[in-house]
Amino acid sequence: MKRILIANRGEIASRIIRTCTRLGIETIAVYSEADQDMPFVKEATVSRLIGPAPVNQSYLNKDVIIQVAKEEGAEAIHPGYGFLSENAEFVREIEQAGIRFIGPSADTIDKMGDKIASRETMKQAGVPVVPGTEDGLQTVEEAIQFASSIGYPIMLKASGGGGGIGMVKCDTEEVLAKQFMGIKTRAKNYFGNDAVFVEKYVEPARHIEVQIFGDVNGSVFHLFERNCSVQRRNQKVIEEAPSPHLSDDTKKRLYDAAVKAANAVNYQNAGTVEFIMDADENFYFLEMNTRLQVEHPITEAITGVDLVEWQLLTVMGKPLPVKSQEEITMRGHAIEFRLYAEDSLRFMPSPGKLVEMTLPEGDGKRIDAGYQAGNTVTPYYDPMIAKMIVYGESREKAILKAEELLAASHVEGVKSNLDFFRDFISYSAFKEGSYATNVIEHYRQHQLEESK
Repeated sequence: MKRILIANRGEIASRIIRTCTRLGIETIAVYSEADQDMPFVKEATVSRLIGPAPVNQSYLNKDVIIQVAKEEGAEAIHPGYGFLSENAEFVREIEQAGIRFIGPSADTIDKMGDKIASRETMKQAGVPVVPGTEDGLQTVEEAIQFASSIGYPIMLKASGGGGGIGMVKCDTEEVLAKQFMGIKTRAKNYFGNDAVFVEKYVEPARHIEVQIFGDVNGSVFHLFERNCSVQRRNQKVIEEAPSPHLSDDTKKRLYDAAVKAANAVNYQNAGTVEFIMDADENFYFLEMNTRLQVEHPITEAITGVDLVEWQLLTVMGKPLPVKSQEEITMRGHAIEFRLYAEDSLRFMPSPGKLVEMTLPEGDGKRIDAGYQAGNTVTPYYDPMIAKMIVYGESREKAILKAEELLAASHVEGVKSNLDFFRDFISYSAFKEGSYATNVIEHYRQHQLEESK
């Protein structure tokens, strides 16, 4: 394989280009009018403008992306994450054009893309799932009836997609009644599917995920777990690998369940199986992400594996550098901070021009940046500026590396969450590793009490 197209933007496009360059593979970047001065546009072998800033006219325009791939002689397309990365129709259209897709099959994406259907698949495979509805709910009355049978709080979720957009916690019947039509409307607008369902809300809970990889021979390997419990509005902000305070027995059961989930859908290439875990280390399947995750660098840090290289090898039909699970070993600890252009008091986007940005690398510090000084963070896309990754021989040493990196980093021109990170990593619950998905709420409360 000599040339691939990257159907994405920002830091993930730059990150894919980095591996391709090392392997001698040429890259084709596609970009919108808003992104013409972005680093990834300059880093690629060839760059092509595909449309105006709105995503439906650029990064979600399947026809234009495939046409560019054909014109530029791309042998494969890497979707990154987000945008078209989990769009089975896109995969089929790519393959019909005689181009390979760097990811799992369209059938696998279909099976895991609908959360209601994926829950049933996992149940049949013997993977534990959170108690919830078996079918899509059409009326608020149906939702209220089921919620009453399992008890509040519950999560109201879109079947066709996730993240903060596709879910809302409901503590009472009144909240559920108020939120029901809103979630259905957002689900239709964002995911093209207005089906919603109800799940029991597990609290306090940890969000634990397992990186899996399926090779060309039909084997599935795990690359250990990540703890993604530091969240605001159900979206991850800090992740770490491995997860602190998990028993060896629980880890083994997690890995077994993740591999079982992947085998149930004949998984090939990189993927992630997400679980929610209660205080007693009982865990339940949440979803399978049929793509590379934002937080994949921390898995790379503790395993020494380049997951993008493994993706490329797999799509070329080549074997992985490992033949057995025992050959994949874990060492040390890694933490990732998602640096956003946002008001860290309200966690609201703060678009604007990046006047200055200093994010030092080296000595256990890795920066996957999507922007550089002089670029503008626009309101059209996710406002993540960069991912800041630290690695240490132990969790304590990784936290020390994080303190060094955050202290030496500087962003000017837009508001950012740097100050939040600097303060949060000294918060006792994070330092001890004994936190759940409500940790930011508790941290905020702690701040209020300290200020009195």
